[in-house]
Amino acid sequence: MLKIRNETPADYQIVEHLARRAFYNLYIPGCVEHYLVHIMRGHKDFIPELDFVIELDGQVIGNIMYTKAKLVDETGAEKPILTFGPIFVKPEYQRQGYGKALIDHSFEHAAAMGYDVVVILGSPANYVSRGFRSCKKYNVCLEGGKFPAAMLIKELKPAALDGRKWFYYHSPVMNISEQDALRYDESLDKMERKHLPSQEEFYIMSRSFLE
Repeated sequence: MLKIRNETPADYQIVEHLARRAFYNLYIPGCVEHYLVHIMRGHKDFIPELDFVIELDGQVIGNIMYTKAKLVDETGAEKPILTFGPIFVKPEYQRQGYGKALIDHSFEHAAAMGYDVVVILGSPANYVSRGFRSCKKYNVCLEGGKFPAAMLIKELKPAALDGRKWFYYHSPVMNISEQDALRYDESLDKMERKHLPSQEEFYIMSRSFLE
């Protein structure tokens, strides 16, 4: 039996543990995502209505969280948008459609709340099947005019973006202190930090830009 519902305080520790398991050594030796989950819930940009867990036979196996973000055009006009992350599924249940179910469910609720654009930073291989496209195609860039290969756009409403140049700004909660994240990680049960090939892949993708 599969169920998607909003996260409750009773889920907090379970969700943080799952985040740690899902991300540990994936992008860096160790991870910071569980610390982000820990601090995000108390931030003003966190959107609890879009904080969902997915249960399989009564067991929480995954989570998605959203925060407010914004686009700013060249005249200074702002457009409120969303970003999600982290999103994760318990390692033994990955690549079985549970992450896609979380994304699709959250998109329905986000659109019902009036949001029409989602911007994320992630591997295109994981998200183009959910309708994400390159930021370059929508003329959305970072401050300074760069178009990251990993920055992806999903329009929840057709033609939500009109082609003008937009600059993307995420919530300040995403600016994680690595030292604080490390201290938090060291307060938990010990896990071995390792160097894995996936970290080099992430390094390359996260520093690649489109011309």
